[in-house]
Amino acid sequence: MKYLQLIRFPNLLMIILTQVLIKYYLFKPFGIAITLNSFGFALLVIATICLAAAGNVINDIFDVEADLINKPNKVIVGKKVSEKAAYNLYFGLTIIGVLLGFYLSNMIQKPSFTAIFILTSALLYLYAKSLKSYLVLGNILISLLVAMTIIIVGLYDLMPAITPQNKVSQQTIFSILIDYAVFAFLLNWVREMVKDQQDINGDHKAGIHTLPIALGQDRTNKIIFAVVLLPLIAVLYYLYEYLYHHTYSLMYALVLIVAPLLYVMIKIWAATDKKHYKHLSFVLKLIMFFGLISIGLYQFILL
Repeated sequence: MKYLQLIRFPNLLMIILTQVLIKYYLFKPFGIAITLNSFGFALLVIATICLAAAGNVINDIFDVEADLINKPNKVIVGKKVSEKAAYNLYFGLTIIGVLLGFYLSNMIQKPSFTAIFILTSALLYLYAKSLKSYLVLGNILISLLVAMTIIIVGLYDLMPAITPQNKVSQQTIFSILIDYAVFAFLLNWVREMVKDQQDINGDHKAGIHTLPIALGQDRTNKIIFAVVLLPLIAVLYYLYEYLYHHTYSLMYALVLIVAPLLYVMIKIWAATDKKHYKHLSFVLKLIMFFGLISIGLYQFILL
């Protein structure tokens, strides 16, 4: 159980669910050309979650000082798991993830794609060690890596199967993936800023220069409010363009995505203490979940 907590198992399940929905509820219903069989896809999922888990482990190793203040009851490294064991787990997961990425890249005859896994593992380490200490950069970097868990399915399953005959249909589906990746990036960026608000005391002591520390909580609340507008506008545009005549899909999006985003905007304006930010972080995670689940709606919208 302690190791499942260390690798953030619920977050890994979210990645698995996302990639499975893309493969079997976006690609398969439209009968588009794909590259990976079930075995190859399983390896891609395992490689992705290995690197994500490794990132969670190394982040916990470097975050002990801040976490002892921000969430003392949830510190694992040094309490439930020794630092040496945590490092061994990190190296093991990273090696497995990169090796699987190398094997998959060669299997689809795109050996240069191995660089994606190598670069991802390097960035996760650098983020945990130092990049998170740079204003805004850390939040944007980790949000880009979250978005990459969506895009990578297209890179390995769609892109190698593109031909002059199917180029239009392949690009249409890939553009949908990009839209979801942008949505995930924006929501995760917002959530990272909210978590920075929540963890301001520990981050200050650990020397991590987050927006709340640099600008103050009130100004950061206003920035979060402004950034939430971006996914809200994007979703409303989608509703107008694609879901106007699909009643159930429209209601799903309005109730489970638009309404919670509006709720976050209202609540962030008056948020002042840790429990407020913790609650908003949870709401944003739910929005991400319902947004990703909506991948399955495309078979009713486009077919």
